[in-house]
Amino acid sequence: SQMIACVGQQAVGGKRIQDGFVSRTTPHFEYDSLTPAAKGFVANSFYTGLTATEFFFHTMGGREGLVDTAVKTAETGYMARRLMKALEDLSLQYDSSVRKSENTV
Repeated sequence: SQMIACVGQQAVGGKRIQDGFVSRTTPHFEYDSLTPAAKGFVANSFYTGLTATEFFFHTMGGREGLVDTAVKTAETGYMARRLMKALEDLSLQYDSSVRKSENTV
């Protein structure tokens, strides 16, 4: 869809692009502009090419996604490590029971 139709609304922090200058997102738009393009909507596709402002808005959303991926990877890895440390004492026995190293069920 983003390749052929349109990239769509870009979001930073789960919200539309907020004003970074006085009453506007970038200097390319009129003051107090509430048009979709002024608030981060990318009408073009990657096939037709993005305008400069569309590209800028797209990179804002992409950067957040990249940082979120890096942080979530570390959190997931740490959670998996804690789980493995908690379970390393357990073993499955021939009678299909799970026991600790002290042979308790």
